[in-house]
Amino acid sequence: MLPTCLTAIHDVTASQWDGLLTEPQPFLQHAFLAALEDSCSVGGRTGWQPAHAALLDAQGQLLAAMPGYVKSHSYGEYVFDHGWADACHRAGIDYYPKLLGAIPFSPVTGQRLLGAPEAVGQLLDGLSAGLQQQGLSSLHINFTTDAENALLHGRDGWLQRLGCQFHWRNQGYRDFQDFLDALSSRKRKQMRKEREQVAGQGIEFEWREGHQLREIEWDFVYLCYANTYRVRGQSPYLTRAFFSLLAERMPQMIRVVLAHQTGRPVAMAFSLVGGDSLYGRYWGCLAEFDRLHFETCFYQGMEYAISHGLQRFDAGAQGEHKLVRGFEPVMTHSWHYLCHPGLRAAVANFLTEEQQGVRGYAEDARSLLPYRQG
Repeated sequence: MLPTCLTAIHDVTASQWDGLLTEPQPFLQHAFLAALEDSCSVGGRTGWQPAHAALLDAQGQLLAAMPGYVKSHSYGEYVFDHGWADACHRAGIDYYPKLLGAIPFSPVTGQRLLGAPEAVGQLLDGLSAGLQQQGLSSLHINFTTDAENALLHGRDGWLQRLGCQFHWRNQGYRDFQDFLDALSSRKRKQMRKEREQVAGQGIEFEWREGHQLREIEWDFVYLCYANTYRVRGQSPYLTRAFFSLLAERMPQMIRVVLAHQTGRPVAMAFSLVGGDSLYGRYWGCLAEFDRLHFETCFYQGMEYAISHGLQRFDAGAQGEHKLVRGFEPVMTHSWHYLCHPGLRAAVANFLTEEQQGVRGYAEDARSLLPYRQG
């Protein structure tokens, strides 16, 4: 059996797609991927052309799948291969288009290869074998799970890349004060001071679920989200319609914290919840307030996780500033199949050196954690 390319997630039913999921993560669900497509956040001229891979049996039943996109650039992926693309350009090698197995704009580890291992293996082999015939330079799969790493490890032609993020773990804290008590005295005082500075500006917070926000409030959420890009001279990845569609289709997984000053909304943080995890995704403010980013994006989420019994808070990519607030380094994984033998050899050498650096960085980062010793 050869893989089929689905140019729209609606080419399969939600029950077929979601039936292959083994974890309750919202980003993988049919509804999330459909909201991206139906809102025109992907497709068109975005450089993200849906090309979901599917392995079907003779009766048309879905055996294995991968959320996929043909890319004409490397933006919005959070596994940075711009240097590879530049090297190809200088050598006269076409790097784009490429095929990417990922969730657009979402640097969150989760299932990318859906289905039983044997079917997934057939899917992978069929995809890699057909790349050059389709005019694609490579196949990349970002933010894979441990089970997928085991499946891809040692597979012919595949190269592994490591990255580092920072996640917060709920160690059974009774409340936020219980968490603070686990920190060194200096770090505990620093966090209290930061929270007091925000409260001293008259800012209060309110958590809402997806069904509790009206369209006018979604307008505010989007305005804040878009502003984080516009202040850097960039265009936002997501359209306004995406938020309304997601609120309509999976409201139970949406969490938004609104920051108010004297009754007026001034900032927000948008998160999704799935299983035992809270995923902080987007944030924005309409004016600058001292320490508001730390409170809205980190402390509010940590407090919410504690009060609702969630075990993990993934606040997104990047951020050494998370370390001193209790977020621990976590290794991330991506896999890369490059058709050009010279490029593959050069990238393999680069990744060998990079992996040593990433592991060393993560180890050094642990020394900056604020927790009391012993």
